[in-house]
Amino acid sequence: MQMRLTFITLVLTYGLALSVEAQSLDYRPPRGPDGNPDLNGIWQALNTAHWDVEPHGAAPSVSRELGALSAVPGGLGVVDRGAIPYSSEALARRNENRADRLALDPAVKCYLPGVPRGMYMPFPFQIVQSQEHIMILHEFAGAVRTVYMADQMPAPADSWMGWSNGSWEGDTLVIDTTGFNGMTWLDQSGNFHSEALHVVERITRRSPETLWYEVTLEDPNVYTEPWTMSMPLYRRVEPNAQLLEFRCVEFVEDLIYGHLRKQPQ
Repeated sequence: MQMRLTFITLVLTYGLALSVEAQSLDYRPPRGPDGNPDLNGIWQALNTAHWDVEPHGAAPSVSRELGALSAVPGGLGVVDRGAIPYSSEALARRNENRADRLALDPAVKCYLPGVPRGMYMPFPFQIVQSQEHIMILHEFAGAVRTVYMADQMPAPADSWMGWSNGSWEGDTLVIDTTGFNGMTWLDQSGNFHSEALHVVERITRRSPETLWYEVTLEDPNVYTEPWTMSMPLYRRVEPNAQLLEFRCVEFVEDLIYGHLRKQPQ
């Protein structure tokens, strides 16, 4: 009886997965004035990539005082082939980053999250779409990206969020980003890149409430070959959904500058 129930459960689960996939393939997204899919809205990832983009088990917190509240949840990972193809030297640096991540992770100090990390942090982001530009507004640190759909040009200077040019391939928004300063990480586990990073994101609306996000990273200074991550992004559907202020600079002033404070005489 137990084996029969297990078999029935597997069949139903597989059938449901096929049904969801079929609905995604048949979905016709609403269109903007230019005829392209409407991606406007507030979206958020629901996975563990923020902690580690690779497959990982649950792990204790780096802060003993916070105990289980800041422990790392296990995750299946979002890297398509499981592991990031680091060079041997880069892998050693990643391991050093991981060992001292509380001190070295730029996001701990409220620096801008970079690309693609900002897309899967546990904070919402908003897409505001027009024919000439697409804005991606992040709640974390108030980070902002402008995707230039017209008047495209190479990155004029290196920056935390890079320089993004966009185009449409059918119903998929393709964002090509370069011009990074090499100072951001990909997650809390020390996965990183250099200033040579080249990111290509592909965003496709698969249902009224989901986007499919695929991002390919190429960095000859760090990786032996290009590699890809993919994940769903979910619409925030609360009636009053909005981005709220998260001015984290004031939360870390003492962490960064506390050693400069004058001691009382």
